Amino acid sequence: MLGPVLLLFGVLLRARFHFFFPDQLAAYDEHPALMTASYSCFAAGTVALWPAVSALAVRIGATRPTLAAFGGGLTLVGLFARTFHAGVDHLAFRLVDTQGRRPATAAVADSYQAFHIFQYASFAVMLGWVVLAVGAWRSGALGPARCLALALTALLPLGVLKGTTPLSIVGTSGLCVALVPLGLAVLFGGPRPTRRSVARFGVAALVVLVLGFVSSLG
Repeated sequence: MLGPVLLLFGVLLRARFHFFFPDQLAAYDEHPALMTASYSCFAAGTVALWPAVSALAVRIGATRPTLAAFGGGLTLVGLFARTFHAGVDHLAFRLVDTQGRRPATAAVADSYQAFHIFQYASFAVMLGWVVLAVGAWRSGALGPARCLALALTALLPLGVLKGTTPLSIVGTSGLCVALVPLGLAVLFGGPRPTRRSVARFGVAALVVLVLGFVSSLG
């Protein structure tokens, strides 16, 4: 439920700025808080999608194990690639902070075609969603309309410092249509938690928050 919504929120926050990286760096220079929120939401949404993809692949695998393996595997590799891109985005924005917009833009332009291992995963970023959608349709895990919406995620542009296009909004909206109802069904379809399990979850969540805060101090 959280991953698709974060992706949609991220692309909407930067929708008014032009698509290519010089414009994205200029937008960050002029609106650092807004652009940080946009790219942070997108990165967090990318990471939050892995359990959603895994859960859907498990459902597909009950009747279509091959499609589940290929669709889930390709989609997860694509998410790894997008996480790598998010790290490069972060570094580029830090260059704007420390060196200024023009040197940062020149540095990104000079290194844009540089080798990195995840360039070989670019096909998985798009193809994974299509294979996963076919698997969801063939297995009956999702209805035809939601399978089509899931496949539309392949329209989401990929790469470093990519802004928002109409396809970005269509792709992330389709992902919300496909996965948010599934998340609600999982949430409300299972057994109600006991007080003990709720308490344990609360303690675990508090520990994670504390550990996250301590980690940020380093």
